[in-house]
Amino acid sequence: MKKDIEIPVAKDVHVAIIREWNEEFLSKEWNAYLINNRTDTIEMTIVVSKGFDGDKKTSTMRHGIGILEPKSFKKIEFIQEEVLALNNEFFVTFFAENKLFEKRFLFPKHAIKESDLINIPIVDKEGILSKD
Repeated sequence: MKKDIEIPVAKDVHVAIIREWNEEFLSKEWNAYLINNRTDTIEMTIVVSKGFDGDKKTSTMRHGIGILEPKSFKKIEFIQEEVLALNNEFFVTFFAENKLFEKRFLFPKHAIKESDLINIPIVDKEGILSKD
């Protein structure tokens, strides 16, 4: 029965878009990070990302993150400047507490800009944190 189905709420897991210096190319770039702010490890973590706006869309990217320890982070992908003009969606799926969790994070088009940077906890770099 529907009322017996428990849908767990994914809390304390975030996606942040970080502005950071790339030593190899000697320039600043945008990178997406997955942050585990939980007190337990998340496992078998998968992130599916895409950019879209009407007829414009990027390829769908799938990233196997695997295990992410408590209070840690891992880089998901580099984001090109042109893609910031699109809606950027990250769909995160992981196991914790012997349950499957999933959560969608959306960065609306033009929402990722240098004027809105804040310090991102755990990563300790400036960026834009996803809205829950």
